[in-house]
Amino acid sequence: MARTALPSGAAPGPWFRLTALSAAGLAALTVASGSLDLELTHNVLALIALAPLVALLLAAWFSHRRLVTVTAVAVSLMLVEIGLGGLVWTTGEADWATTAHVVVAAFGLAASLLLVAASFRGVAGPSGCVRDYVTLTKPRIMTLLLLTGAGGMFVGTRGAPSAGLFTVTMLGLGLACGGASALNHVLDRDIDRHMRRTDRRPVASDRVPAARALEFGLALSAFSFVLLASFVNVLTAVLALVGNLFYVLVYTRWLKRTTPQNIVIGGAAGAVPPLVGWAAATGNLTLPALFLFLIVFFWTPPHFWALALLIKRDYAAANVPMLPVVRGDDTTARQILLYSLALVPITVLPFLTDTLGAVYLGSALVLSGAFVLLAWRLRRQTTPDRARVLFHFSLAYLALLFVSMAIDPFVTLA
Repeated sequence: MARTALPSGAAPGPWFRLTALSAAGLAALTVASGSLDLELTHNVLALIALAPLVALLLAAWFSHRRLVTVTAVAVSLMLVEIGLGGLVWTTGEADWATTAHVVVAAFGLAASLLLVAASFRGVAGPSGCVRDYVTLTKPRIMTLLLLTGAGGMFVGTRGAPSAGLFTVTMLGLGLACGGASALNHVLDRDIDRHMRRTDRRPVASDRVPAARALEFGLALSAFSFVLLASFVNVLTAVLALVGNLFYVLVYTRWLKRTTPQNIVIGGAAGAVPPLVGWAAATGNLTLPALFLFLIVFFWTPPHFWALALLIKRDYAAANVPMLPVVRGDDTTARQILLYSLALVPITVLPFLTDTLGAVYLGSALVLSGAFVLLAWRLRRQTTPDRARVLFHFSLAYLALLFVSMAIDPFVTLA
């Protein structure tokens, strides 16, 4: 990723500062938990504290080079502290290892406090309005991702999860999705400027400086990990982070610009939220969770290619190798039909494995049948109107399918 330029002497924005304060607070809690002999809490806090520190290091590297040294020192000391903690555990709390662990922890806390102080130095630069930051999170896409994540929770629980767990999980997943979307705006700003559909996005139109959007995206991603690891479980936090990184680095940064199969492979990122919901509800990943993942994975190509048919000129202008641009409308329509047909047996798998019941099965067959019919019509006559109908139906399809998953356990139990 290219550096995100700011005026000379510009101070970090509020999201960088908030992340720095969070990192310092977590470092302080780590030291306090160690002094109180809260061994498990101490170990977990040390790992969690890494997330905001790494986010700060990335933001400093790309936008605030004067802060790279102090941030790198803070990250390095935290890593050494974790390593020494492991050594203390394996050596049976040897005096030299314990002493070194305490000293490094103290220096690490000092480094994080210095980073907080340094983040408040400099001249305040442009930031953008609140509405633009909301736009950076892509709320409409986030809504669908949260719906699939919620479906995963209901299926994993085989009923309704507790209100507290559900709220925290959805908030953490929303932060991960919003952070990934904001980073997508930063990475795709050069492409967005060539597309009528995206040229008015906040970063592409320079309403929000790329550096501020970067800080925002990294902050949301870090806060997601901290929240989920602290109040749900580490597996859920790791899955949300993996989905975030896959979307940003694998799809946005690499696949989107290099291959017409970008959305096929990259669709794995959008299929992670059901896994997040399942892991939050159960604390594990089993075969039924994989079925939920596969449903979204195979749904993504026909959904996205229907949109790509509508805006292929934009993709061509931006030199993005989407399937309609590289292979043409006919091939794209054929692939849409093939993936739509493959989706039918995959949606039946949760029923065949007794994960879901008849209500879900009926919904899946009716919705999938309609999906295949619209894909077949598009294959017969590939027109913008038919592509538009399929695209909009695909959104309703996924939403209704996961709503039926959430409803099914209650009807089955009744």
